[in-house]
Amino acid sequence: MTEQQPIATVPPADVPPMPEAPPAVAPVKKDRRVLRAVLRWTAAVVVLAAVGASTAYGIMRMERTDVPGLATETDGRWTYPEITKPPLPSGSPAPFAEANAASAHYADLRALLLPAPEGAKADKALAGRGGWLATKDFLSAYASKEDRDDLGQVLKDHGLRHVAARGWTTQDGTHTRIYLLRFDSGQVADALQQDHLTSYDSPNHALRGAAEVHTDEEFPSEALVVNVRHYSYTEAKPYGAEQVRQAYVVSGDVVGLVVQSRKGGAAAVPFQQTVVLQSQLLD
Repeated sequence: MTEQQPIATVPPADVPPMPEAPPAVAPVKKDRRVLRAVLRWTAAVVVLAAVGASTAYGIMRMERTDVPGLATETDGRWTYPEITKPPLPSGSPAPFAEANAASAHYADLRALLLPAPEGAKADKALAGRGGWLATKDFLSAYASKEDRDDLGQVLKDHGLRHVAARGWTTQDGTHTRIYLLRFDSGQVADALQQDHLTSYDSPNHALRGAAEVHTDEEFPSEALVVNVRHYSYTEAKPYGAEQVRQAYVVSGDVVGLVVQSRKGGAAAVPFQQTVVLQSQLLD
Protein backbone atom coordinates (compact mmCIF):
# COMPACT_ATOMS: atom_id res chain seq x y z
CA MET A 1 0.00 0.00 0.00
CA THR A 2 1.11 3.49 -0.74
CA GLU A 3 1.48 5.90 2.10
CA GLN A 4 -1.46 8.25 2.32
CA GLN A 5 -0.65 11.93 2.23
CA PRO A 6 -2.32 14.23 4.75
CA ILE A 7 -5.37 15.96 3.43
CA ALA A 8 -4.99 19.75 3.32
CA THR A 9 -8.00 21.70 4.54
CA VAL A 10 -8.88 25.21 3.35
CA PRO A 11 -11.04 27.40 5.57
CA PRO A 12 -14.17 28.84 3.99
CA ALA A 13 -13.82 32.31 2.53
CA ASP A 14 -16.11 33.96 5.08
CA VAL A 15 -14.15 32.64 8.06
CA PRO A 16 -11.30 34.91 9.03
CA PRO A 17 -7.94 33.20 9.20
CA MET A 18 -6.84 31.96 12.65
CA PRO A 19 -4.19 34.09 14.31
CA GLU A 20 -0.75 32.65 14.33
CA ALA A 21 0.07 30.76 17.51
CA PRO A 22 2.77 32.30 19.66
CA PRO A 23 6.10 30.63 19.41
CA ALA A 24 6.43 27.63 21.76
CA VAL A 25 8.53 28.21 24.85
CA ALA A 26 11.28 25.68 25.21
CA PRO A 27 10.82 23.56 28.37
CA VAL A 28 13.23 24.17 31.21
CA LYS A 29 15.55 21.25 31.57
CA LYS A 30 15.53 19.71 35.08
CA ASP A 31 18.77 19.36 36.87
CA ARG A 32 19.76 15.71 36.41
CA ARG A 33 21.48 15.70 39.75
CA VAL A 34 18.23 16.60 41.53
CA LEU A 35 16.41 13.89 39.61
CA ARG A 36 18.98 11.31 40.56
CA ALA A 37 18.77 12.35 44.23
CA VAL A 38 14.99 12.03 44.20
CA LEU A 39 15.26 8.56 42.70
CA ARG A 40 17.81 7.51 45.30
CA TRP A 41 15.60 8.69 48.19
CA THR A 42 12.58 6.99 46.68
CA ALA A 43 14.50 3.73 46.40
CA ALA A 44 15.74 4.06 49.99
CA VAL A 45 12.21 4.57 51.29
CA VAL A 46 10.98 1.53 49.38
CA VAL A 47 13.82 -0.62 50.76
CA LEU A 48 13.25 0.55 54.33
CA ALA A 49 9.54 -0.12 54.04
CA ALA A 50 10.21 -3.60 52.72
CA VAL A 51 12.74 -4.37 55.47
CA GLY A 52 10.38 -3.07 58.14
CA ALA A 53 7.52 -5.16 56.83
CA SER A 54 9.66 -8.30 56.63
CA THR A 55 11.06 -7.74 60.14
CA ALA A 56 7.58 -7.33 61.62
CA TYR A 57 6.42 -10.44 59.78
CA GLY A 58 9.47 -12.34 61.02
CA ILE A 59 8.86 -11.39 64.66
CA MET A 60 5.21 -12.37 64.42
CA ARG A 61 6.25 -15.72 63.00
CA MET A 62 8.89 -16.43 65.66
CA GLU A 63 8.25 -18.86 68.45
CA ARG A 64 8.42 -17.41 71.96
CA THR A 65 11.83 -19.03 72.58
CA ASP A 66 13.23 -17.31 69.48
CA VAL A 67 12.87 -13.93 71.16
CA PRO A 68 14.12 -14.50 74.69
CA GLY A 69 12.92 -11.78 76.99
CA LEU A 70 11.70 -8.36 75.96
CA ALA A 71 15.01 -6.65 75.26
CA THR A 72 16.93 -6.06 72.05
CA GLU A 73 20.05 -7.84 70.87
CA THR A 74 22.35 -4.98 71.90
CA ASP A 75 21.28 -4.16 75.46
CA GLY A 76 22.92 -6.98 77.40
CA ARG A 77 20.98 -10.12 76.57
CA TRP A 78 22.92 -13.35 76.83
CA THR A 79 23.07 -15.85 73.99
CA TYR A 80 21.42 -19.09 75.04
CA PRO A 81 21.45 -22.36 73.14
CA GLU A 82 18.23 -23.48 71.48
CA ILE A 83 15.75 -24.10 74.26
CA THR A 84 13.11 -26.81 74.00
CA LYS A 85 10.89 -28.45 76.58
CA PRO A 86 11.78 -32.03 77.53
CA PRO A 87 9.42 -34.78 76.35
CA LEU A 88 6.71 -36.06 78.66
CA PRO A 89 6.59 -39.74 79.63
CA SER A 90 4.21 -41.68 77.44
CA GLY A 91 0.60 -41.13 78.45
CA SER A 92 1.38 -38.30 80.90
CA PRO A 93 -0.58 -35.05 80.61
CA ALA A 94 0.98 -31.59 80.40
CA PRO A 95 1.15 -29.79 83.75
CA PHE A 96 -1.84 -27.55 83.04
CA ALA A 97 -4.01 -29.94 81.06
CA GLU A 98 -7.57 -30.52 82.31
CA ALA A 99 -6.70 -34.12 83.04
CA ASN A 100 -3.90 -33.04 85.40
CA ALA A 101 -5.73 -31.97 88.58
CA ALA A 102 -2.48 -31.75 90.59
CA SER A 103 -0.78 -29.51 87.99
CA ALA A 104 2.16 -31.90 88.18
CA HIS A 105 5.22 -31.67 85.94
CA TYR A 106 5.83 -35.23 84.78
CA ALA A 107 8.95 -34.33 82.81
CA ASP A 108 12.31 -34.88 84.51
CA LEU A 109 12.81 -31.91 86.85
CA ARG A 110 16.52 -31.78 85.97
CA ALA A 111 15.62 -31.36 82.29
CA LEU A 112 13.41 -28.38 83.17
CA LEU A 113 16.41 -26.36 84.33
CA LEU A 114 17.45 -23.54 82.02
CA PRO A 115 20.77 -24.32 80.29
CA ALA A 116 23.72 -21.97 80.75
CA PRO A 117 24.29 -19.27 78.11
CA GLU A 118 27.17 -19.47 75.66
CA GLY A 119 30.60 -18.84 77.13
CA ALA A 120 29.51 -19.32 80.76
CA LYS A 121 31.49 -21.39 83.27
CA ALA A 122 29.42 -24.02 85.08
CA ASP A 123 29.07 -23.94 88.86
CA LYS A 124 30.00 -27.52 89.76
CA ALA A 125 28.92 -27.07 93.37
CA LEU A 126 25.28 -27.09 92.23
CA ALA A 127 25.52 -30.27 90.19
CA GLY A 128 24.60 -32.43 93.18
CA ARG A 129 24.64 -36.20 93.02
CA GLY A 130 23.06 -37.55 89.87
CA GLY A 131 21.74 -34.06 89.21
CA TRP A 132 19.85 -33.92 92.53
CA LEU A 133 20.90 -31.29 95.07
CA ALA A 134 20.73 -32.09 98.77
CA THR A 135 18.23 -29.99 100.71
CA LYS A 136 20.97 -28.74 103.05
CA ASP A 137 22.90 -27.43 100.05
CA PHE A 138 19.86 -25.51 98.86
CA LEU A 139 19.33 -24.09 102.35
CA SER A 140 22.93 -22.89 102.45
CA ALA A 141 21.87 -20.07 100.08
CA TYR A 142 20.12 -18.38 103.02
CA ALA A 143 21.99 -16.07 105.36
CA SER A 144 20.97 -16.92 108.93
CA LYS A 145 20.94 -20.26 110.71
CA GLU A 146 17.50 -19.41 112.05
CA ASP A 147 16.13 -18.99 108.52
CA ARG A 148 17.82 -22.17 107.33
CA ASP A 149 16.37 -24.18 110.22
CA ASP A 150 12.91 -22.65 109.86
CA LEU A 151 12.74 -23.11 106.10
CA GLY A 152 14.16 -26.62 106.33
CA GLN A 153 11.31 -27.64 108.62
CA VAL A 154 8.76 -25.91 106.35
CA LEU A 155 10.05 -27.81 103.30
CA LYS A 156 9.85 -31.08 105.21
CA ASP A 157 6.30 -30.33 106.39
CA HIS A 158 5.24 -29.57 102.79
CA GLY A 159 6.63 -32.87 101.51
CA LEU A 160 9.55 -31.63 99.38
CA ARG A 161 10.36 -34.38 96.89
CA HIS A 162 13.39 -33.20 94.91
CA VAL A 163 15.71 -30.24 94.39
CA ALA A 164 17.46 -29.74 91.07
CA ALA A 165 19.90 -26.88 90.55
CA ARG A 166 22.20 -25.31 87.99
CA GLY A 167 24.59 -22.38 88.17
CA TRP A 168 27.14 -20.54 86.05
CA THR A 169 29.33 -17.46 85.88
CA THR A 170 29.48 -15.34 82.72
CA GLN A 171 32.50 -13.43 81.45
CA ASP A 172 31.33 -10.18 83.05
CA GLY A 173 31.40 -11.83 86.49
CA THR A 174 27.64 -12.34 86.93
CA HIS A 175 26.96 -15.45 89.02
CA THR A 176 23.63 -17.18 88.34
CA ARG A 177 21.97 -19.88 90.42
CA ILE A 178 18.68 -21.60 89.64
CA TYR A 179 16.94 -23.99 92.04
CA LEU A 180 13.80 -26.01 91.24
CA LEU A 181 11.87 -27.64 94.09
CA ARG A 182 9.13 -30.20 93.39
CA PHE A 183 6.19 -30.98 95.65
CA ASP A 184 3.23 -33.34 95.48
CA SER A 185 0.83 -30.89 93.85
CA GLY A 186 0.31 -27.33 92.72
CA GLN A 187 -1.86 -26.70 95.78
CA VAL A 188 1.06 -27.54 98.08
CA ALA A 189 3.47 -25.34 96.13
CA ASP A 190 0.99 -22.44 96.24
CA ALA A 191 0.60 -22.76 100.01
CA LEU A 192 4.36 -22.80 100.51
CA GLN A 193 4.84 -19.61 98.49
CA GLN A 194 1.94 -17.72 100.03
CA ASP A 195 2.53 -18.68 103.66
CA HIS A 196 6.31 -18.95 103.92
CA LEU A 197 8.34 -17.56 101.01
CA THR A 198 7.16 -14.11 99.97
CA SER A 199 5.50 -11.06 101.48
CA TYR A 200 4.17 -7.86 99.97
CA ASP A 201 7.50 -6.11 99.36
CA SER A 202 10.21 -8.61 100.24
CA PRO A 203 10.93 -12.31 100.64
CA ASN A 204 10.52 -13.83 104.09
CA HIS A 205 14.04 -15.27 104.25
CA ALA A 206 17.18 -13.29 103.35
CA LEU A 207 19.74 -14.79 101.01
CA ARG A 208 23.44 -14.51 101.70
CA GLY A 209 24.69 -11.06 100.79
CA ALA A 210 21.18 -9.67 100.31
CA ALA A 211 19.88 -8.50 103.66
CA GLU A 212 17.76 -5.66 102.26
CA VAL A 213 15.80 -6.39 99.07
CA HIS A 214 12.52 -5.02 97.77
CA THR A 215 10.11 -5.66 94.91
CA ASP A 216 11.71 -5.09 91.52
CA GLU A 217 9.47 -2.38 90.09
CA GLU A 218 11.38 -2.39 86.78
CA PHE A 219 10.49 -5.97 85.88
CA PRO A 220 8.28 -5.58 82.76
CA SER A 221 4.70 -6.75 83.04
CA GLU A 222 4.92 -7.95 79.43
CA ALA A 223 7.28 -10.67 80.66
CA LEU A 224 4.52 -12.55 82.47
CA VAL A 225 4.16 -16.20 81.46
CA VAL A 226 0.59 -17.54 81.52
CA ASN A 227 0.87 -20.42 84.00
CA VAL A 228 3.78 -19.10 86.05
CA ARG A 229 3.76 -16.54 88.85
CA HIS A 230 6.99 -14.73 89.61
CA TYR A 231 7.97 -12.57 92.57
CA SER A 232 11.00 -10.51 91.68
CA TYR A 233 13.22 -8.58 94.10
CA THR A 234 16.34 -6.48 93.85
CA GLU A 235 18.87 -5.19 96.36
CA ALA A 236 18.85 -1.42 96.64
CA LYS A 237 21.91 0.78 97.10
CA PRO A 238 24.06 0.74 99.06
CA TYR A 239 24.50 -2.97 98.50
CA GLY A 240 28.11 -3.59 99.44
CA ALA A 241 30.52 -5.58 97.30
CA GLU A 242 27.83 -7.28 95.21
CA GLN A 243 24.27 -6.58 94.17
CA VAL A 244 21.83 -9.47 94.36
CA ARG A 245 18.69 -9.94 92.29
CA GLN A 246 16.30 -12.80 93.00
CA ALA A 247 12.94 -14.14 91.91
CA TYR A 248 10.69 -16.91 93.14
CA VAL A 249 8.68 -18.59 90.37
CA VAL A 250 5.70 -20.85 91.03
CA SER A 251 4.38 -23.17 88.34
CA GLY A 252 2.14 -26.07 89.26
CA ASP A 253 3.96 -28.39 91.66
CA VAL A 254 7.31 -26.63 91.18
CA VAL A 255 8.73 -23.67 93.08
CA GLY A 256 11.83 -22.11 91.57
CA LEU A 257 14.39 -19.61 92.85
CA VAL A 258 16.55 -17.61 90.40
CA VAL A 259 19.45 -15.65 91.88
CA GLN A 260 21.96 -13.39 90.13
CA SER A 261 24.76 -11.46 91.79
CA ARG A 262 27.64 -9.34 90.49
CA LYS A 263 30.30 -7.11 91.92
CA GLY A 264 29.44 -3.47 91.29
CA GLY A 265 25.85 -4.21 90.24
CA ALA A 266 23.81 -6.99 88.65
CA ALA A 267 22.34 -5.91 85.30
CA ALA A 268 18.56 -5.97 84.97
CA VAL A 269 18.31 -7.29 81.39
CA PRO A 270 20.05 -10.68 81.77
CA PHE A 271 18.21 -11.25 85.05
CA GLN A 272 14.82 -10.58 83.44
CA GLN A 273 15.79 -12.72 80.45
CA THR A 274 16.83 -15.63 82.68
CA VAL A 275 13.61 -15.49 84.74
CA VAL A 276 11.45 -15.36 81.60
CA LEU A 277 13.18 -18.28 79.90
CA GLN A 278 13.08 -20.43 83.03
CA SER A 279 9.38 -19.59 83.41
CA GLN A 280 8.70 -20.62 79.82
CA LEU A 281 10.27 -24.01 80.43
CA LEU A 282 7.92 -24.53 83.38
CA ASP A 283 4.80 -23.32 81.55
